[in-house]
Amino acid sequence: MRVWLAGACLAAACVGAGGGPPAAPVPAGAAVETSLFLIGDAGAPAPLGEPVLHALVDALGNAAGDRVVVFLGDNVYPRGLPDSAAPDRAEMERRLNAQMDAVAAGGARGIFVPGNHDWAKHGPDGWNAIRRQGRWIAGRGTPDFTLLPAEGCPGPAVVDVGSRVRLILLDTQWWLHGGPKPLGVGSGCRAGDERAVADSLHADLESAGGRAVIVAAHHPLISAGEHGGFFGLEDHVFPLRAVKRWLWVPLPGLGSIYPLARQNGVSDQDQSNSTNRRMVGMFEAAMRDHPPLAWASGHEHNLEVLDGTSARWLLVSGAGIYGHEGPAFRRTAMRFGSGDAGFMRLEFLTDGRARLGVIAVDREGRSRERYSLWLE
Repeated sequence: MRVWLAGACLAAACVGAGGGPPAAPVPAGAAVETSLFLIGDAGAPAPLGEPVLHALVDALGNAAGDRVVVFLGDNVYPRGLPDSAAPDRAEMERRLNAQMDAVAAGGARGIFVPGNHDWAKHGPDGWNAIRRQGRWIAGRGTPDFTLLPAEGCPGPAVVDVGSRVRLILLDTQWWLHGGPKPLGVGSGCRAGDERAVADSLHADLESAGGRAVIVAAHHPLISAGEHGGFFGLEDHVFPLRAVKRWLWVPLPGLGSIYPLARQNGVSDQDQSNSTNRRMVGMFEAAMRDHPPLAWASGHEHNLEVLDGTSARWLLVSGAGIYGHEGPAFRRTAMRFGSGDAGFMRLEFLTDGRARLGVIAVDREGRSRERYSLWLE
């Protein structure tokens, strides 16, 4: 059994190699063709104003070129968009509207990718919940907002932005969902089974030509947080904080049961689980011949930049709510990891280069770039 304690981040942030000052100068605005923002797990914005969304609006206002925001899943906490008769329906609508309002205020386009919480926290009403969310987003009445893949289908869905960028959107919760979901040739989906999804992903990468490809999904391929099997001493001593963050009840010894179970695959939301591993393996095989520039995901409530293999870069941007973030632990392949709230910005330049910036946000909505590099 693994017990990951070394390198634990008990402060606000844990920075991997290269976590110093920005390494890539900010390009002149005229040189940017597309500005792509990645923000995940933003589904419970503060009622009186969410600091991360406030910073996103400011960043969009200063961005150049085509501006696109991809929300990387868990767009409505805790159980997606409920039925219209549910007592908390209005609050869940507010949570989703706050994200769309931020995109609109920044003059951008918003694409929402489904996450496990959007599937009714991977519950039996999941397929209904994700379809309700899709209808609500479409009901905004503008093509600037969409949920992709739609209707609970696994995807891939393809969106080409400008002349240089291809987005491939996947619903990874479809792979893990144990309840009703669209399956087979009669599903109405482009791909109705796992093999068809993997083959379609391969084809979409192959046909990208000279475009830089970003595959966006909720679940990471690998990560440096709890879903990747990394837990700190705090998790072993105070395990009830996994239920309520304020439950500082010490349970040494007994408290190790929860993280050890997670590390040994008890949850299909974790990379140690056999179903999750099969999903990741099929995606990696599908991408091997034509690796995308990056696999972008949320799920972990932190900010991570890692070297990839089947994708050249692995980006985890799941810290879209201030106060909901979690630590990033040091691991092989990590370039940068932070427990800050925030988001990422990818700038695609007319000269063919792509620049990544990792943006941290404080409780007042003030932002600063913690890390940057040229993606090659």
